Amino acid sequence: MYSPKVLAFILGFIYALYIYFLFSGNVFYADAIGSLILPVLTLWYFYNVKKRSIYLILFLVLHSISDIMIIFSQYMPHYVDYFLGNTLYILAYLALAIEIARKLSVSYILKHYLFSVIVLFLLNSYITYVLFQIVNSHLLKGAEYVLEIVYNISMLMILSLALLNYFCKDSRKAFYILVGTVCIVFSEVINVAYLYVAHQNLLNFFTISLGLVGFYFLYEQAKLKYRKQDSTIN
Repeated sequence: MYSPKVLAFILGFIYALYIYFLFSGNVFYADAIGSLILPVLTLWYFYNVKKRSIYLILFLVLHSISDIMIIFSQYMPHYVDYFLGNTLYILAYLALAIEIARKLSVSYILKHYLFSVIVLFLLNSYITYVLFQIVNSHLLKGAEYVLEIVYNISMLMILSLALLNYFCKDSRKAFYILVGTVCIVFSEVINVAYLYVAHQNLLNFFTISLGLVGFYFLYEQAKLKYRKQDSTIN
């Protein structure tokens, strides 16, 4: 088993290389190096978490595969890279959504947080609309429209579920899940701005950095358990 210190050193070294290449103008190398961050965190999860969740494993593995595809994107047709990569991200977010939701009681949420559910639905609809308007002019095919909508919905779904999960459980584990998903979603939103609005290195930096923080909190929550009373809410 690798020492956590060794994996932490590798992760820190990769992150430092990413920053160096990014701000020295070598964006391709920065993106390639940055795509290795989550795979290393995934190895960290496998080596240091004894009781693993199949859904969190799916999230980490699928997201890691799509990240690694960045290294080979220049050798693949655009439509293969775009559709396969984004489909893997969608499946990853759906797996994470299941991981968060499987401990929730729908009846309890509707009974105690119906107003919050309505507000979240309206807010998510608005954010999805805004994000779609940003990327709309860059989409060429009908299938791309559908993929973007599904992608945004799956991304915002994990944030909504994490928030409801925190409302219901109000525990350290639920808080870590919420912080992790907030960082990941903000990372995705900033990435949209980086890709479609302003191709600035600072936005790229915040995208990777927030993603790293988000994935780290998801890793940390995996080592925690819900309190007994939280697991019996119905």
